Amino acid sequence: MTKLQPLANQYGHDVSTHVPDHPGGVIALQGRDAAIWEQAAPLLAVRDNDAHTLYAYALATSFLAAHPEAEPAIVLPAILLHDIGWSQVPPEEVLSAIAPGGGRPDLVLLHEKEGSRLAAGILGDLGHDAGHTQRILEIIDGHDSRREALGIDDALVKDADKTWRLSPHGLDTVMDWFGLDRGQALRLCSARVHGHLFTDEARAVARAFSAVESASAWDQRRALTGR
Repeated sequence: MTKLQPLANQYGHDVSTHVPDHPGGVIALQGRDAAIWEQAAPLLAVRDNDAHTLYAYALATSFLAAHPEAEPAIVLPAILLHDIGWSQVPPEEVLSAIAPGGGRPDLVLLHEKEGSRLAAGILGDLGHDAGHTQRILEIIDGHDSRREALGIDDALVKDADKTWRLSPHGLDTVMDWFGLDRGQALRLCSARVHGHLFTDEARAVARAFSAVESASAWDQRRALTGR
């Protein structure tokens, strides 16, 4: 769990009035996207896909800042809805679709097809632009199985989805999926992410995630007990 409150104030003085309200890089989930999330969340309550989706949304938002040619109205709804199709796969079979040394391509394809179908209903109910909706559905239907990106919007969705695996939450999740220790999870996710991204921004973030996690495993860091 991310630490939300301090354990101490070592400085001893209140500096909270000097903290800016809206600095660059701090984002929010609101407006149209919040409405999509409300519809998507119940369909994401499997395999920790709900939290995964929120982190992937944040990554996609960050990547969009470097790509003015991409369309947020396509990328962000697509990332919020990309995994809702797993709700249509029997829960006991979900992890077999992506397990190391195994894999069920049929289930991967099923979750993409079902995700596109469910997303069409959600976006239709919310009155989303029809042209944008069609492109969003094309991205969802193939976001895992399609090796090439359809364009920059699809590339950013794919990159945000994959880069999450190397985030602290991603590694926490993969550890429990497969009973791996953190070092094993880092090596597995590194092999599945590095070399499989489309944009320079995602590649830089993925390398940074791996670097920070590598340092956490060093004997020198682990010797700093309690910190």
